[in-house]
Amino acid sequence: MPKLRSDFSRREVIAGAGALAVSGSLPSFAQDAMRTKPIPHSGEQLPVVGLGTSVVFQIGKDPNERAQRRDVLQVLVQGGGNLIDTASTYGSAEMVVGDLVAEEKLREKVFIATKGEVRSRSAMLAEFQESLRRLKTPKVDLMQLHNVRDASQSLALYREWKAAGLTRYTGITTSFNSDHEAVAACTAREKPDFVQVNYSIADRTAEKRALPAAKDAGAAVLCNLPFGRGGLFRLVRGKELPEWAAEFDAKSWAQFFLKFMLSHEAVNAVIPGTADAAHMKDNLGAGRGRLPDASMRKRMVEFVEKLG
Repeated sequence: MPKLRSDFSRREVIAGAGALAVSGSLPSFAQDAMRTKPIPHSGEQLPVVGLGTSVVFQIGKDPNERAQRRDVLQVLVQGGGNLIDTASTYGSAEMVVGDLVAEEKLREKVFIATKGEVRSRSAMLAEFQESLRRLKTPKVDLMQLHNVRDASQSLALYREWKAAGLTRYTGITTSFNSDHEAVAACTAREKPDFVQVNYSIADRTAEKRALPAAKDAGAAVLCNLPFGRGGLFRLVRGKELPEWAAEFDAKSWAQFFLKFMLSHEAVNAVIPGTADAAHMKDNLGAGRGRLPDASMRKRMVEFVEKLG
């Protein structure tokens, strides 16, 4: 399987800065605990750095590729994370996640979130049943309605599944700025447990409507596309972290970008995708140490905007 351009760019950044290196064995971890934030509707603590599986887990049955993803899952759990986000529309990703979680006996240690499309009631049920089969689990932790574009979208069916014990939480998602108004309206009316939205230091559109709506509704927020489809790593290629990044314990560009999102009061967790165990370890580092305050967030934005 060809590697993603975003991964290639990130490897260049890491190599150029002399940062993270991969040895033949899995990385060890510092003793400081992973930061968690409460899910507002339940109070359950959720580690702030998770794993996205779009594209990077769409690998079918290739044994070598699966071995790499197995390492990523092991690093996630060993490093204090547990959230795995996938979807019915991510090709073989659900199947790969289900197989590896079962083989490694990780089901009780991970928080599995998946997504279904807006379809007819019977089609949505069939899709969800297939997701459960692929994931090898009788229930998921979070079931999300994918790419909500209709402001009047109902979550009634998802609430039925929650009542039946098929999912512990319900949510809605988007990865498109054009959907943010619809997502905000749906959030305000339906009061989902989770809202997943695209958000990064270079694309802060979510701050206008989606994040405030989620906060007002008491919904936990997951952030996808935190590296701007890899564009942020291309932007900083060959550049050193500013010295003041140490003030919020950022030790890499990935941590710099992720800590920006995690410092927003409405954000619960980020879900960057990766097929690389070293990158997973690096991402988890964003969940440790200090986070930037409001004035530092402003400084970070100004710094990134000057790079562009």
